[in-house]
Amino acid sequence: MKTLDTLIGEPWADYGLIDSGHGKKLERYGRFRFIRPEPQAMWAPASTDWKAQGEFVPGSDEDGGGRWEFSEPVPREGWTLKWNEVSYTAQTTPFRHLGFFPDMAPVWSWMRERVAGLDSPECMNLFGYTGVGTLAMATKGVRMVHVDASKKSVEAAKANARLSGMADAPIRWMTDDAAKFVAREVRRGRRYDGILLDPPKYGRGPEGEVWRLEEDLPRLIADCRKLLDENSRFLFLTVYAVRMSALAIGELLNQVFADLPGTVEAGELGVREETRGLTLPTAIWARWSRD
Repeated sequence: MKTLDTLIGEPWADYGLIDSGHGKKLERYGRFRFIRPEPQAMWAPASTDWKAQGEFVPGSDEDGGGRWEFSEPVPREGWTLKWNEVSYTAQTTPFRHLGFFPDMAPVWSWMRERVAGLDSPECMNLFGYTGVGTLAMATKGVRMVHVDASKKSVEAAKANARLSGMADAPIRWMTDDAAKFVAREVRRGRRYDGILLDPPKYGRGPEGEVWRLEEDLPRLIADCRKLLDENSRFLFLTVYAVRMSALAIGELLNQVFADLPGTVEAGELGVREETRGLTLPTAIWARWSRD
């Protein structure tokens, strides 16, 4: 297993990490700037004179909570941004993020490279949220299955598809518990060319199913392996639970995919700061892939 590579998200026209430090980060999302908490930004910022339309003020508990405070009006219904061919809505959410995860951009690019040249590839996006990753693949002709337990998230993903001119793209939109859906696909004998999964630390399915990352991830990975074969191209796993290690999830994939040709790698995700070029770490990842 190859370890400790860093995938770095570079700034693009509609997104950039402007500055970071003292436990916060200043970002641009189109024409708006926001300040959000960032515990990993332990260094000093390049400037202390940050100007932003909004700031997320965290609650007292470490598991979330907090509120947005605005110095200027920001459209509560959201505003349109683009990543390459994909258009999507950004908006301030109660969960401190803005409706998509910009550090995933290098993952989207990597997945597109993996299936380039295949005849009508089919991939699955588990815990697909608002669908930017799904659409990043669909715009390249990939047939997609998008799975999320939240009906609101799936509806937002469909809206982003319409915004991108992809309303009629071959995407199966599934409001379902990811683990149950994958288990059913295994029983149906389905196969995929690639799988992306970005599981939360804790979550609930549409029928009250409980997801706990440390307990449930190994079984889900084992089932995902059954949907892939020697002709498949990738499985990419991202984890934002800081108590886990890239080495741990890399070894999980290393064991589960030991019988398939290919390479298992693990490392960190990060975003390049525009002001100084430093890398702000955001998550860990592990992946299996083959050419």
